Amino acid sequence: MANSNEMTINLVVLGRTQTGKSAAGNSLLGSSDFESRRSPSSVTTCCSLGRSCRISGIIRRNGCELALCIRVLDTPSYPHSALSKEQVRDTVSSALAHHFGEEGLHLALLVLRADLPLCPDESDHAIQFLQELLGPTWKDFTAVLLTHADKAEEAGFSEEAYLHSASSTLLSLLSSVQHKYIFLDNQKSIIKEERVIVLRKLLNFIRQNKYRVLLLKHSKE
Repeated sequence: MANSNEMTINLVVLGRTQTGKSAAGNSLLGSSDFESRRSPSSVTTCCSLGRSCRISGIIRRNGCELALCIRVLDTPSYPHSALSKEQVRDTVSSALAHHFGEEGLHLALLVLRADLPLCPDESDHAIQFLQELLGPTWKDFTAVLLTHADKAEEAGFSEEAYLHSASSTLLSLLSSVQHKYIFLDNQKSIIKEERVIVLRKLLNFIRQNKYRVLLLKHSKE
């Protein structure tokens, strides 16, 4: 927190290539800080930090309104088309320590596509990667961000119907992170009202976690 009238939350987006990590980061920031485009190879090759403008009207504490600032760390995907797992892990670990080493990380957002099934191997790899990055308490500091929710809606799935039909692999993952998940409509996420809804859900997750932060140090330090 920069001062008594402002709160900053620190987030990192993680996930596979073409899940919409960078686009999700832009949606949270309300900007176009991160490069996001369709590509036959992984677009993001290094970590970059984006910061939102001060946002009002979202959070109050002790009866007073606080300005909210969002900091998002965009990361290379894992698996990556050009980088090894160790390269991605070391790059992300170093960036987390550099940018959030003193203030701590509030939430890691595991980005998955709502319009594609989650298979056991993919889930296992993601969980292992989260454990290696965040340590044994990763579940407390991880939420799932389901992008392309608009495509699931176009296929006739409401949120309730989607979860009823979801694979046991996805349901198990959501259960492990205490059902901290958000559906992100890629078509509406640039709309201010939709962005506010998503940010309030994230703040609720952070509040449920008693505003704790995860302090991370680079493994090579």
